[in-house]
Amino acid sequence: MDTFDRFWQWANKRLESRLTMPAELHRAVMELAPEKRRDRAAVNQAAARVQDPER
Repeated sequence: MDTFDRFWQWANKRLESRLTMPAELHRAVMELAPEKRRDRAAVNQAAARVQDPER
């Protein structure tokens, strides 16, 4: 499961769900424009920059 799938699984969870995601990944995705959040490559690239700042 890549970050795109992980984010949307979290975003679409039920309110009572205990599913979480790391704050740094959430922040990286939320910094994208709303239309870019639906772009798998853009989401995964943003997450990769957070996980490996040298990229």
